Amino acid sequence: MQYGKKVAAALCGALVAGIAAGCSGGGNDTGDGEKTAIKIMHYDERSFYQQYGMLFSALYPDVEIEVVSTSSVAYEEGKDMQKAMEEFIAEQKPDVLMLSASEYSRMAGEGKLYNLDTFIQKDKFDLEGIAPGIVEYIKQQSDGILYGLAPDFYSQAIFYNKDMFTQYGVTPPTDRMSWEELLQLAARFPTDGSAEDRVYGLKVGYQSDLYQFGMMVGSSLGLSYVNPTTSQLTINSDSWKRAFETADKALKSGALYVEDMNGGGFSGSYEDYLLRDAFIGERVAMVLEGNYMMDQIKEAQTRLKDKGVKNWDIVTVPVNPQTPDESTAMSIGQIFAIDANSANPEGAWKFLSYINGDDFARVTSKLRNGGFPARTKYIDNEEGRNMAAFYSLKPRTNDTYKDFDKLPRDFYMKFDALTQQEFQGVKDGSATIAEALDSLQAKGQKMLTEESEKAATAEPGSSSESSSGSGAASGSVSSSGETVTIVTEGASSAVPAE
Repeated sequence: MQYGKKVAAALCGALVAGIAAGCSGGGNDTGDGEKTAIKIMHYDERSFYQQYGMLFSALYPDVEIEVVSTSSVAYEEGKDMQKAMEEFIAEQKPDVLMLSASEYSRMAGEGKLYNLDTFIQKDKFDLEGIAPGIVEYIKQQSDGILYGLAPDFYSQAIFYNKDMFTQYGVTPPTDRMSWEELLQLAARFPTDGSAEDRVYGLKVGYQSDLYQFGMMVGSSLGLSYVNPTTSQLTINSDSWKRAFETADKALKSGALYVEDMNGGGFSGSYEDYLLRDAFIGERVAMVLEGNYMMDQIKEAQTRLKDKGVKNWDIVTVPVNPQTPDESTAMSIGQIFAIDANSANPEGAWKFLSYINGDDFARVTSKLRNGGFPARTKYIDNEEGRNMAAFYSLKPRTNDTYKDFDKLPRDFYMKFDALTQQEFQGVKDGSATIAEALDSLQAKGQKMLTEESEKAATAEPGSSSESSSGSGAASGSVSSSGETVTIVTEGASSAVPAE
């Protein structure tokens, strides 16, 4: 880890020197030579300068930066983190705010952010080069007005081995497939042979657990199993039943490759270690992964010569057929915005426009750090692959875990243990998925009600919002309950996004 940090720092230093040398004529100075100062909110000063500050300071020596670290807003049991962050901003008065999507949405709705339209029009700032889904998503969080920008995003895709599809006569995957379509494709690969030697259709991480895999499928469909505001569970809705049935069928088909998390250590050559990856070793036809897989493949191609996957491409992750242009697998990083009461909005915009601009994306595009630059032309595609699979879908807020901070603190852990207990019956054949979900609904609702009441007693007034409605029926959700789930999902914009 320390080695990686040193490499990142060295590369960042080289980038600073390179871009500074490439700028002539002082084109990035303010013009009058006068110093200006801005306060920037970030996790901590060191990481800020490594990621943004060194490059910006090299180009704008006339802008003095003060980093106000949010690390001082430490989490404590029972602490209202939203209130603590609001107090931090009010006290420190940063010009540039670093916000999560939910913080951005709330502050925009409260009129606390600076409208960027005037700056964008005045500077002819290029929004076209940014993945359209990113700009649209940010605007959706703030009633169509752009108050902030995000310089990077994170995404996953389905990597597939083209040679394996040809060898076994299976039609290759395409963009915007549903989970059912993708899993049917995976099931077309042979399942005979020993576990060590056979091939598999698909790998989806470590999802061998029915509940976790079912949650993964349901999450991609925009489902939520609890309404934190009313403390009402909806885990046994028809939509969730279909999601778990899809996951159960896939696990029982034998088409999924499941990584052994308890496989112990590894002894052997580095080449053997690379081949141990089922996709690189050509034992699995498809894998759901992020961009780090491209680095692994490139490393394998360099080290393994004639071994390992060579002929591969990517398609989008599975989508909800009802919203085929959206995905929870794509998300933006932190949103940078300007405080509406900033003492220096021009200086703040100088920073904001730089880290979201063309030059910054170009010089930092090789330092992916798990993400991609929002300016898609700097996403490396030398080999002509379908890189648009990473950004052609629009980010979608994961409703499954939205507003979980409103729930009693111990609920999630206890509910997770309960799911393992209930789904054991499905695994050993003593219960159907519908029976397990109905039981989970009843027991989970009782647990949530008790935890909400306990929290309200322990902290008078603090949980009134969470506990309201917690006395609702704890039995199965009727068809009207299913409608409520769908309406909640569709009206998610009315609740602060996570």
